[in-house]
Parts: sequence; C-alpha cells; structure tokens
Amino acid sequence: MAGGQFEATVEIDRPVAEVFAFLAEGTNDPKFSPRVQRIDKKPAGPTAVGTVFVSTVKDAGMKTGREFEITELQENSRIRWAERSKNLVTAAEGGYDFEAVSDSRTRVRIFNVLEGHGFGKVIVGLALGAARKDAPAFGNRIKAAVEGATP
Repeated sequence: MAGGQFEATVEIDRPVAEVFAFLAEGTNDPKFSPRVQRIDKKPAGPTAVGTVFVSTVKDAGMKTGREFEITELQENSRIRWAERSKNLVTAAEGGYDFEAVSDSRTRVRIFNVLEGHGFGKVIVGLALGAARKDAPAFGNRIKAAVEGATP
C-alpha cells in the first residue's frame, strides 16, 4: 500500500507567537507525544532551517532512532520538516500551519506524509490508519501542552 497523509487541526488559547515558539523549540515534543522517549536539537540554540532533531521513539513496542530536519520556518506562520532517518515508515514531509484567530487564540494544523521503505511499504497503511485515528487526540495533547506551558 502507498503511504499517505494524516492531519489534525486544533485551536489553542494562546497568542500565535507563544504557540509558534513552543512548537518551534522542538524539544517540547515529549510533552504531547508519548511515543517520543528523548529528543535533542542540533545545533543547540534557536531553531532555524537546517536544525536537526534527533529522537528516540517507541512505536508498537519497538524503539527506533529518528532524525528530522527543519526545511522551512516562517515565524508565526509555518514550520516544515523532513525525516532524514532510514526506518521502515518515515515522515517524508510534515509541518505546522499557524493562524491567529484572535489576539489570544491560535489555530494550528499539523500534518505528516508517511511513506514506507522495504517491508515498511507493506505496513505503512497500518501506521497511517493508527495515526489518523489518533489525530484528534494528538491535536488535543498539543493544545493541553501549549496551554499548560508557562509563557
């Protein structure tokens, strides 16, 4: 089966600049993604195009290493990434889109385009189905993490 995309959209009760800063930091992922066991930013410092996030994730009981590179960063508007690691199923492309709904509320859309490699071409449909099923809850976990963060 070919890969595909999953996405979620959520409104967060924080200004767009706060939401963007929280998600652009990248190392906050474990606060809303229970599969992320560890994540490091290379190089340290502000996130920019070319920043790489190296993480350990646990999917279906298996730990794997992941590397995502920031490919586009438009302040308070959008973030794009591409997975550089070689795993059975990867996110070929992903990102966040930000929209200020008001001075204190932000709409965020997250998406990932999953693709399979080798045997991953057989199982990518299962991974995509699970991601699509979890997408609304994933969006709500992002909302809770951002709203719970100290500005």
